[in-house]
Amino acid sequence: MSPKKIVHGETKRTNHGESKTDKGAVVVERRRHPRITVELPLNYSIVEGKESHGGMVADASEGGLLVYLRERIPIGTHLKIEIVFVKGLELTSIKGISKVVWSDLAARESFGEFRYGLQFQSFHEGDLDRLKTLLNEIGRT
Repeated sequence: MSPKKIVHGETKRTNHGESKTDKGAVVVERRRHPRITVELPLNYSIVEGKESHGGMVADASEGGLLVYLRERIPIGTHLKIEIVFVKGLELTSIKGISKVVWSDLAARESFGEFRYGLQFQSFHEGDLDRLKTLLNEIGRT
């Protein structure tokens, strides 16, 4: 299912100074959780592996992340993730497990990295609340 759906149709208005028929398109958001555009560093490793790698979070929601990573990862792979950010004067992080649910391997040519959609599977204790707080703070700015 596509995260956004474009609905084409006509908009009709009354004859009281606003009568007009327009052709237009309406974008309907189909995600459960709205995405917030961010630029945050990400550390990740395959759940069964020990080697850690770096990447970049491009947008985030309570349900998942859009990330750019330097290596090819198969869909369905579970990753241990750590999103690193500054809160006040402290460096802090959000840790959890995510699953690769889609990939855009063509992005490699444009950005030198692969683009992936990650879906959260679980969080370390308290980190879901920390993520919600972070998204609220970013969304207000």
